[in-house]
Amino acid sequence: ETHLSKLESKWKQYLGMSVLTRENMEKEKENVKSLVSDISHQTKTPMANIQLYAELLRENLESGPDCAQIGVQAKKLDFLIQSLTKLSRLESNIVEVRPVRQKLSELIGAAIQDVRLKAEHREIEIINTYGGTGSAAYDMKWTKEALGNVLDNAVKYSHFGGSIRISVAEYELYAAVSVKDDGIGIKEEDTAKIFGRFYRAEEVQQEDGVGIGLYLTREILRKENGYIRVKSKPGNGSEFVMYLPREAEEFFHKC
Repeated sequence: ETHLSKLESKWKQYLGMSVLTRENMEKEKENVKSLVSDISHQTKTPMANIQLYAELLRENLESGPDCAQIGVQAKKLDFLIQSLTKLSRLESNIVEVRPVRQKLSELIGAAIQDVRLKAEHREIEIINTYGGTGSAAYDMKWTKEALGNVLDNAVKYSHFGGSIRISVAEYELYAAVSVKDDGIGIKEEDTAKIFGRFYRAEEVQQEDGVGIGLYLTREILRKENGYIRVKSKPGNGSEFVMYLPREAEEFFHKC
């Protein structure tokens, strides 16, 4: 009876600690959620005002370079804040990625539309070879963000006047969405690093960006039970392939 009592006491203690730990984690999550929300809210108005005043200065003074740079740098800062906010929300599970089965063509079309102007500015042709009616399980908002990041990089690092080809391979468990460019390519030793947070290869340090896009893409796909791979050689372009599960999460639980 003594041993049984000790065991019962330890078990109660363990359960009590587990409940306390869970409560602390929930409180910490709420604190992070509140902090991220405050940062996002508090910086939105000042950033909008900076961009507005920069535009007014440029129009009134007609001096271009200095005023134009204020606007450019303000946009970069706004992009950084938005990226960090998305990153924080994903990592702290504040937002939920909820994949549902839907057409791949809708995802691809929406992502292309978001980068079309940037591609046209660099005279880069985006060729979508997928004309199928296949589907996969994905969250439209977040997966469009993931594919958009890949397409944005393809536009950014492709040569002026180049092309980007999008294709889809449909397998039993996954749909593979490929984005292939004819740009500068990636060194072999960098292919495992480019999905890291804030990583930027030495040869692209002068390009716009903060090294968050591909990390966000990987994290979004991971939350959908998907993944991403890259094939590349310096000077011969890159191919990023996003693997999206054909069925929602429940399918994997049954296997």
